[in-house]
Amino acid sequence: MAHTKRIGVLTSGGDCPGLNAVIRGVVKSAARLKCDVVGFRRGFEGLVDPVNYLPLDTRNTSGIINRGGTILGSTNKGRFAARVGVEDRLDLDPELLRGVERTLDQLNISGLICIGGDGSLAVAQQFHEFGIPVVGVPKTIDNDLSSTAFTFGFDSAVACATDAMDRLHTTAQSHDRIMVLEVMGRHAGWIGLHAGIAGGASVILIPEIPWTFENVCQKILDRENEGKRFSLIVVAEGAELPGGGMVTQRDGDGTGQAQLGGIGHMVAQELELRLRRETRVVVLGHLQRGGPPTNFDRVLATQFGAHALRLVLEEKFGQMVSYHPPSIESVSILDAVHQISRVTSDSSAVVAARALGVSFGQYPPGTSPFMKSHEQLDDANIESASAGGVSGRRPAAAVTGLRPPTHRTGSPGPAAGRRNS
Repeated sequence: MAHTKRIGVLTSGGDCPGLNAVIRGVVKSAARLKCDVVGFRRGFEGLVDPVNYLPLDTRNTSGIINRGGTILGSTNKGRFAARVGVEDRLDLDPELLRGVERTLDQLNISGLICIGGDGSLAVAQQFHEFGIPVVGVPKTIDNDLSSTAFTFGFDSAVACATDAMDRLHTTAQSHDRIMVLEVMGRHAGWIGLHAGIAGGASVILIPEIPWTFENVCQKILDRENEGKRFSLIVVAEGAELPGGGMVTQRDGDGTGQAQLGGIGHMVAQELELRLRRETRVVVLGHLQRGGPPTNFDRVLATQFGAHALRLVLEEKFGQMVSYHPPSIESVSILDAVHQISRVTSDSSAVVAARALGVSFGQYPPGTSPFMKSHEQLDDANIESASAGGVSGRRPAAAVTGLRPPTHRTGSPGPAAGRRNS
């Protein structure tokens, strides 16, 4: 009689919509192939003393495809922290790895499916190097894993941020305000870029594109000259300030990454000081991680679960499922975590946004969106030099090179009820 294969699965790192859909995809596929599935609780921590797991079947995973979070629990702290900073790897204790190996041997686990982001997959890579049979599933709202077009959770996070933009649009227009929305994404600007485009932002500030307050102010004033007395600004939590450096709420403790956040308030305060305009800030924070997954994320996560099981059964360990539209393929985990995937300034989405008039704060308004980056940089340097390289905290109307609005008082601008973006 053939021996029944037993598969392990865990969710690690920050939670996001779609984790349960992956678990369900693994379990339902395994059930049809007569394989058993064991779920380890609280990520990698459930693999070692005290070992914490539960059998998974089609009954206790029924109806979870539309549920946010993870039924297995997760953690991005503890003994398995494998990242410090953006790309720096922290080697795990060999005794810890031996403990994982013993657990899998005792439970007769044929292969372990690790669902996680770059930090969790960096752990999975160390498992593979140690000889532990593991495959990876890319999970992160940040969409910053290379070797896959999209990670599940990203589309749901963008949908959340876009909904916030839609709501902020009406209140900003009603009160002639500048609204700043701070979104997650860590060192990648994918959420900010996509939510900004989908939500009709006037300005998008992301980590990959340097920006200045002067160019942001000029964009806002140009809108006022057009009769648009409100502006929506999306800023990614990892965007660097013009003078350099990211805004953090808490520095890294040597075993994890710094907690980013707060740049939205700094941008709003500076704009209010320079422009003397009423400015408000909304920080979405963990709202982007919660709630049910979008249709796209449910389908993608389900496919990832089924194909991760396939990799285990084919003994293609050290591999990660990846989405290369329209196919689900596999790549080595090492290639996936070697470097993070980031927005490029000449990407099609950035160029399209600039063509629509969106400012990334890098160049003065009016710069052609179809010029090469070096040509734009040369033109921007010439304009900055002719303006005397002005900077500082003066009101925008007093900053050299900034045109004051023509509708500060008097004409109300666009007709009431008309949406302009």
